[in-house]
Amino acid sequence: MTPGSRPRVVLTAKLPEAVEQHAASLFDVVLNPTDTPFTAAQLIASAQSADALVPTVTDKITADVLGAAGRRIRIVANFGVGYNNIDLAAARTNGVVITNTPDVLTDETADTAIALLLMAARRLGEGERLVRAGRWTGWRPTQLLGTKVTGKTLGIIGLGRIGRAVAKRAHDGFGMRVIYFDPPVPIGEAKAHGAEPCGSIEDVLRESDFVSLHAPATPETRHLINARTLALMPRHAILINTARGDVIDEAALVDALRDGTIAGAGLDVYEREPTVHLDLLTLENVVLLPHLGSASTETRVAMGERAIANLEAFFAGTAPRDRVA
Repeated sequence: MTPGSRPRVVLTAKLPEAVEQHAASLFDVVLNPTDTPFTAAQLIASAQSADALVPTVTDKITADVLGAAGRRIRIVANFGVGYNNIDLAAARTNGVVITNTPDVLTDETADTAIALLLMAARRLGEGERLVRAGRWTGWRPTQLLGTKVTGKTLGIIGLGRIGRAVAKRAHDGFGMRVIYFDPPVPIGEAKAHGAEPCGSIEDVLRESDFVSLHAPATPETRHLINARTLALMPRHAILINTARGDVIDEAALVDALRDGTIAGAGLDVYEREPTVHLDLLTLENVVLLPHLGSASTETRVAMGERAIANLEAFFAGTAPRDRVA
């Protein structure tokens, strides 16, 4: 970047128009005209030709990208609260700053988790498909009987911002007993959101009618939900995931849904996203969404503005608010 020139910033995906316009007013912006995900080669080329990269959580920012020969990139402002798509060790080695967009998507993702819970519990996806297919022949007392939500027990694994927001909605809105596992969270803070601690993940799984996952994607949480842990859940239980797909072993989940180990599931994220396990597509007792957790106009704009604020701070020589590496 020459003195007086504007930083060159690459946006890997189409963002809300207001965000793109704001970014263009501050930086030399390169847009993705097709909104097709960048290939590894395109990400490397961006690292070599731009000062900053604004990727989405589905872009793999690897050591090859961050250490590309002749690289120019100085900051990656991730569009998303999660950053498991970025090799943080490589970022530190190569002196590339990494930021994310926390806080602004908490409510929308919590709303999505509750929506999935209700859809799976009341079999709303099945009902909607029945009507659309023209196969509904009228009201019957035993048609598509689901399960009650009010007053049941919700188990939460990971009581961060989103987990706490889900707990509050479940406790205050549906009178649910909320239990959780997340040892670093102060018990007093959890109680303020209507949640009580359990001694282990296994205890949460055994005691819950519904389980909502809000753990980050780390090597330790990969396949946290597997054949062994699914077998601990009551047969009437329903599993919800709005966190990261690889927290669940999808093959084990398919088996559990098919053989009745658990009653149902609601998924917004997938192990090999955007690929969905083919057998999940054939099962009626699972609700499948296309990663819509933060998908409101207000939230996606706020996420973009947060990324821009991080870029502005960095290029002004101050510490970005949301630096994670």
